[in-house]
Amino acid sequence: MLLLYLYVPILLVMDTKLTLKLDKTVIERAKEYAATHNRSLSRIIESYLQSLTIHDDSGNNKADIQISPFVKSMTSGVHIPADLDYKTDYSNYLTEKYK
Repeated sequence: MLLLYLYVPILLVMDTKLTLKLDKTVIERAKEYAATHNRSLSRIIESYLQSLTIHDDSGNNKADIQISPFVKSMTSGVHIPADLDYKTDYSNYLTEKYK
């Protein structure tokens, strides 16, 4: 009897939920784009974010990417401060709204 053992490395990928607040028309256009390209919107966004975060050891971006007009259209041009506490702001907004 001959036994053969194979070592097969398994890459574990853990998907995590992410909630984004985007303009409604941008979301609708993005969904249409995803549907016409037979891809999920999540995978399109994941691919885009992955392309932004691929760096070599020196910190340079490995992928010389050009941002497509579609992705550029998703930007709002609004500058959001790095220290923005959106949870507190949203809580304050709801408190005022439902007084």
